[in-house]
Amino acid sequence: MTHYEQISNMLTTGEVARLLDVHPSTVRRWSNRKILKAYRIGPRGDRRYRRDDVAIFLLERTVKKYLRS
Repeated sequence: MTHYEQISNMLTTGEVARLLDVHPSTVRRWSNRKILKAYRIGPRGDRRYRRDDVAIFLLERTVKKYLRS
């Protein structure tokens, strides 16, 4: 897999926020707290999230919510 293919398979903070129905600041906070793994890319250090990591996060969040009820 090329570098471009790896990056194109990643999501931006805004895309993750829309998928999880939360504010982008919440996604950044989770990243800062190591709750959701982010990868820094480019000279500005933009955050990107692997689709698999987001799917696992969503699954874990759903299971925890189910177990609490």
